[in-house]
Amino acid sequence: MAITAAMVKKLRESTGAGMMDAKKALVENDGDMEAAVDWLRTKGLAKAAKKSGRTAAEGLVAVVVDGGTGVAVEVNSETDFVAKNADFQAMVSGIAKAALTVSTVEELAEADLDGKTVATTVTDKIATIGENMALRRMAKLEGETVVSYVHNAATDGMGKIGVLVALTGGDEAIGKQVAMHIAAVNPAALSEADMDPAIVEKERQVQIDIARESGKPEQVIEKMIDGRMKKFVAESTLLNQQFVVNPDLTVEAAAKEAGATITGFVRVEVGEGIEVEKEDFAAEVAKAAKG
Repeated sequence: MAITAAMVKKLRESTGAGMMDAKKALVENDGDMEAAVDWLRTKGLAKAAKKSGRTAAEGLVAVVVDGGTGVAVEVNSETDFVAKNADFQAMVSGIAKAALTVSTVEELAEADLDGKTVATTVTDKIATIGENMALRRMAKLEGETVVSYVHNAATDGMGKIGVLVALTGGDEAIGKQVAMHIAAVNPAALSEADMDPAIVEKERQVQIDIARESGKPEQVIEKMIDGRMKKFVAESTLLNQQFVVNPDLTVEAAAKEAGATITGFVRVEVGEGIEVEKEDFAAEVAKAAKG
């Protein structure tokens, strides 16, 4: 039976096993998912299976810069307590350094980390610490100069928000200030040209609907929309935002004064976009009492 990537992914998600271990389990059991799970358990490779269903929305973002290349890696845990664990932090640091040698999170999962794949290292750490963990994402940035910043740092080079800024010209000081701005303001894109057209169009439609509710003539509405969309773009794009260090300047103007051109940025925040199911404890108790 042909073993597909989707089958491997499904087995990994249900057991917490590494990619190659999951694939081998499926090959050994001719694609039988249940048999593959049992095979992994007997080999001691599914220790984290019971924990894999729990939401991991805490954790750390680590940033590493080497010359003109920077990476930001997010590794999640279930609780903030684990994010403060020295063993967890050491693992995240190692994963971030390994990320410098790859281009995608899938490649990172299979990258070597002290003789094991990153995916296997995470799985082993789940079994050791006793919480679900996940290598969630990585982002890579290249430029003449790449500067990093960590907001709310737990230890050196990692915390809740990791930022990378690529510059041409200028120095690390302006790069650090821009990175801090990005951490605080969270721009959607570098410039108008980099914005997602779908997001821009959605905002335009919202503004059209709002303007039409006013009952004003169509030609007046068109002028209103132009003004509102210019404001939306200015507030959403890094280069056009008011610089938090000096609101009299845009970020682009401030960089220019420092002799720099901003060519790119990355901002990664722990748990961003993860939906955490909140349990109603009182309802759980009432349900249990009813049997």
